[in-house]
Amino acid sequence: MTHRVAIVGAGPSGFYAADGLLRASPDLHIDLIDRLPTPHGLVRAGVAPDHQGTKAVARQFDRLLAQPDVRFAGNLEIGRDLSWDEVRAGYDAVIVATGMVIDRKLGLPGEAEPLVLGSWRFVAWLNGHPDFRQGPDLSKVKRVAVIGNGNVALDVARLLAKNAEEMAKSDIVPAAAEAIVAAPLTDIYVIGRRGPEHASFTGNELAEMGRLARAVSVTDATMLDGHPPASDPTPERLRKAKNLEILKGFAANKPGSKPVTVHFLFNAAPVAFGPGDLELTTGTLPIDLAITCIGYSGEDFPKAEGVFAVGWARRGPSGTIPTNRADSHAVAQQVAAWLKERDPKSGPDPLPICVDADGWHRIDKAETAAGAAQGRPRVKLTEWQALLDVAQGG
Repeated sequence: MTHRVAIVGAGPSGFYAADGLLRASPDLHIDLIDRLPTPHGLVRAGVAPDHQGTKAVARQFDRLLAQPDVRFAGNLEIGRDLSWDEVRAGYDAVIVATGMVIDRKLGLPGEAEPLVLGSWRFVAWLNGHPDFRQGPDLSKVKRVAVIGNGNVALDVARLLAKNAEEMAKSDIVPAAAEAIVAAPLTDIYVIGRRGPEHASFTGNELAEMGRLARAVSVTDATMLDGHPPASDPTPERLRKAKNLEILKGFAANKPGSKPVTVHFLFNAAPVAFGPGDLELTTGTLPIDLAITCIGYSGEDFPKAEGVFAVGWARRGPSGTIPTNRADSHAVAQQVAAWLKERDPKSGPDPLPICVDADGWHRIDKAETAAGAAQGRPRVKLTEWQALLDVAQGG
């Protein structure tokens, strides 16, 4: 008999865990379970839609689904279609790769205002996640506060600042792209509570902000006198020094020289949200929309024998997609060693009816064909029923 392993969550860390397991124990049977009818997790729904190079990793994941002992089981939700107890009973080991997709809160007065939303909700809307089809009303939005000093904040600011031509080669949902282009945007504020020498931006992402067609990036030169902390490892100091160099270039730019101005504000901590403004430690900023980019939390899962976590579910929302590869491979080695000490369980196939890899390939084919007709990588199906109808051959 062959050991059966369930991987709950078919995103990057789940696929990398499957890859690591097959390298360690090629005779395993692996089921990749996801509540969505589509695999790839954050690569599909969380990576900025204009970063197609990053999304290209999905081709590696689809090659894994072609392996004879790897199954995709989509449209299966733990708690609705299977309980955690049933998953644990039906498999020899369970790997939790559910990530973290719940926006963290700042805990500030006024955060429940309609003008405040989290980055996961916003980016999931841009990416066509079926749970987030309704985006914010941008028809009267002129000034946006993007709260955070990491790459997600840059993604949000960059996508809001792009014009139609710049978004044409992305897989952004067309309705979202149209709403952004039609919005009367004039100012985007990227707000960090600490100084620029502490920002978590990567140089490539920050430099992109200086190459936008309809937006100019600016900052206050007097804020750029700091130095990366001497206690940081050398790669971190180099990254932060590069950020400061790029920001000094932005400081020479003239606000208003393009239709949209992106302002980088530092040492400005949010204090409270009003019905049309954001109170900062440095003053009050009139805004029409605020998007918080301050990290994520996740759903709970059983901490029990035979259950292993990978990726963000294990270590929190940190690191990049390549970080997940090393993390998942290391956990896969632990799972393989654990299984060697145990006999395989017997019993019927634990999977109920689900969307399999063939169903996903039908969705993929439909979306890429729709994209080709518009000169885009794909046009996503965004309604649950439409996804299921296509998956089932309808």
